[in-house]
Amino acid sequence: AASLTRGLQRLVLSSPNVAVATRLQGTAVINRTAAVWLSPGCLFTRQQPSACCLHTTVPSARAERDEDGKRHWEGQNRRVLPPQAPGEPRNPASVWVSRRNFKYSHHKLWYIATMVRGMSIDEALAQLSAIPKKGARLVEEVLLEGQEMAVKECNVEYKSNLWVAESIAAKGRHTKAIRYHGRGHFGIMHCGYCHYLVRLEEGPPPPGRRDPTGFDKAKEYMDRLKMRTIQHGL
Repeated sequence: AASLTRGLQRLVLSSPNVAVATRLQGTAVINRTAAVWLSPGCLFTRQQPSACCLHTTVPSARAERDEDGKRHWEGQNRRVLPPQAPGEPRNPASVWVSRRNFKYSHHKLWYIATMVRGMSIDEALAQLSAIPKKGARLVEEVLLEGQEMAVKECNVEYKSNLWVAESIAAKGRHTKAIRYHGRGHFGIMHCGYCHYLVRLEEGPPPPGRRDPTGFDKAKEYMDRLKMRTIQHGL
């Protein structure tokens, strides 16, 4: 760095283009300053962080965030509840079943999943048998699978003693494909997939668990209109 600086000084004195030589000299000064900063004996060099402060391990699947509980839905079947106190009512059995990446629109499946939510297992199967939809066949297969699992693995005595506690239609993997048209034109096809998650619980369905219908919402709206008051009125 020192020999380079002396050579550039001689170039400044002997060269007619003083501006170019001055710019080259400034570049050399910057390079020399950087070399001094990066030298091992410099007092102002930044200390590198120690290896103990760096995370070098790969996060396991158990450590992944699962805030909504949809990632490991079937894993809830392996959960063990703490022992109950004497005289405490028995915890009802719950069965968590799902069907992933089914080629169907999650917007269409939402109507069927909302309909069976809160029904008993027999009523839900009877209603689904009368719906000529592809999504109804999917929900029916999942409910029958959960019913069989409840009897064989969860020690449920009667397979009719179940009700649909949770029924969720979620968006799955979506891909795009090219649809070729005539004369060199093309379009984009959207291939949508969906997830269906259901939780069956032992016992009869609780009263008032069903989602409100349009008549119930209209009646509630009329009741709110009748109960309203006129501000600053007589």
